[in-house]
Amino acid sequence: MPASVVSSDDGEENTIVDIDQLQAHGIGQADILKMKSSGLYTVASVHALHSKQLLKIRGFSEVKVDKVREAVKKSLVDTGFITSAELLQRRKKCFRISTGSKQWDSILAGGFQSCSINEVYGEFRCGKTQLVHTMAVMAQLPKDQGGAEGRVAVIDSEGTWRPERIAQIAERFGVDPELVNENIVVGRALNSEHQHELVCGLSERFATGEYRLLIVDSIMCNWRTDYTGRGELADRQQRLGQHLKHMTLMA
Repeated sequence: MPASVVSSDDGEENTIVDIDQLQAHGIGQADILKMKSSGLYTVASVHALHSKQLLKIRGFSEVKVDKVREAVKKSLVDTGFITSAELLQRRKKCFRISTGSKQWDSILAGGFQSCSINEVYGEFRCGKTQLVHTMAVMAQLPKDQGGAEGRVAVIDSEGTWRPERIAQIAERFGVDPELVNENIVVGRALNSEHQHELVCGLSERFATGEYRLLIVDSIMCNWRTDYTGRGELADRQQRLGQHLKHMTLMA
């Protein structure tokens, strides 16, 4: 599969280099399939991993990891330093997705920023789930309406996702409720391990450039129940950190 091309705000194209491109630099298809099974679908995601994480992939030795590292360097244009001016140009490609509320948008300088992880927290029944339902619709709208013109993925850890609520919000914004629900994929996370598997499985979808928003509601529910007491706190934080790192790479 060739590299996917995603249009950016300023009209330029941001190329996502598919992991299959490593074949051109000596990495076999079998090894690429092993990396895909670990949730790695782009060259950048491989580049961001520590070597010890790559060594955890079945059949990967230190020699093979070094070979993959060299192939990644040949596939990516920038793997070292860039000027602050170049970074500024890259940052201009980020956009904001409206919350659907003028008051919230004014506080957030236009909405939630792309290419990042945004956390919403608050007490019970303060409107967090209502907000993410609205965001799932907003992300599909045209950019001139505060949207992102893309599909949405949802990981539901609490069983609170309601397609009928999506339909109501879609009608409010004058879009087809059935089409909006068709553009949302939902996964019910049963425990923290399953939640991480769902995120890894979404890597392939996000690598295509069709998806613009990932919603996890809520991220901590399964981790709190799977890891209890101070004795498991360190293990929980380490695994949670890896979980967040994977989502950061997807962003």
